[in-house]
Amino acid sequence: MSRYCENCRLIYDTDRCPACGSKKGREPQENDPCFLCEKQILWGEVLEDALKQNGIPVVFKKRLGIGLALKVGPMMEWVKVYVPYARLEESRAIVETLFESADDDAADAE
Repeated sequence: MSRYCENCRLIYDTDRCPACGSKKGREPQENDPCFLCEKQILWGEVLEDALKQNGIPVVFKKRLGIGLALKVGPMMEWVKVYVPYARLEESRAIVETLFESADDDAADAE
């Protein structure tokens, strides 16, 4: 049975959240925002567009914040991507489709 950590926004199948170790997980609700992945800002925007084209609401949480991103450059920014639990599996399939060829290209370059 899947559990949802309200703190980390993760779905997991164990007795503890793999990120924070909390045992306070609960059954996920349809609209719970769930962590999908973390990407560099450019790839996050590509993913955001693909999700929205499929009617999936998406929320970004930037890692650096605007001030630090301006100092080090916006291309150094990473975003955590969240989608509703009800659309999580569909969103994972989109991530796999979008970034599968990029992962294959990176492996070929090695």
